[in-house]
Amino acid sequence: MAKDKAEVVTKKTASSDRKARDSQHEALQEMSDEDLMSQFQAGTVEAFNILVDRYSDRLMQYLYRFLGDMKRCEDLLQETFLRVHRNRHSYRRIAKFSTWLYTIAGNLARSEYRKRKRRRMQSIQSVNRDNEEYEMEIPDESFSPDKHAESTIQDHYIQEAMNEIPPAFREVVVLRDIQQLAYDEIAEITGLPMGTVKSRINRGRTKLQALLEDVYPFQDES
Repeated sequence: MAKDKAEVVTKKTASSDRKARDSQHEALQEMSDEDLMSQFQAGTVEAFNILVDRYSDRLMQYLYRFLGDMKRCEDLLQETFLRVHRNRHSYRRIAKFSTWLYTIAGNLARSEYRKRKRRRMQSIQSVNRDNEEYEMEIPDESFSPDKHAESTIQDHYIQEAMNEIPPAFREVVVLRDIQQLAYDEIAEITGLPMGTVKSRINRGRTKLQALLEDVYPFQDES
């Protein structure tokens, strides 16, 4: 009899604990990003997990549109959240969490782009007919979105067009038109003046439109 009572108490306690956890999880889900960061800074790991769930897809889309290399973007996504975890106590609520997060991801993406550009532009010491050395540019063939089953034909062409425009234009277009961020947030993320942000977005859009019109001739119809 005593054993049965103990089992009943144990089950009630477990049920009560489960309800408490569910209630806490629901409360955390309702919190703003900034409140979740405060909770995480106070030691609530689940708050960090919720932030990861909220932003993983959006950040992956941002990194992928910027760099066009899914595998490398997965690594950068992990590195972004690792830095959020490691530097959580440096975050201050005076900044939007999304701005702080995209700044970290953007710095990583720009650094990766510079590394890839240096690798692309490394010289192959070749010899021409006059025995003179000349530089031969190494093409970057890392982008192949058709290898990803989830990529649609439209996505393939859009990404190829993205890769054709300068990275300075590409980043701000992605942040504005795909990530739907405000101009002032983009300026803070990139460290650029507002006028430069707007100018680059307009120029990037113009270049993209021209590239996509070549791919979709029907867009010329009026």
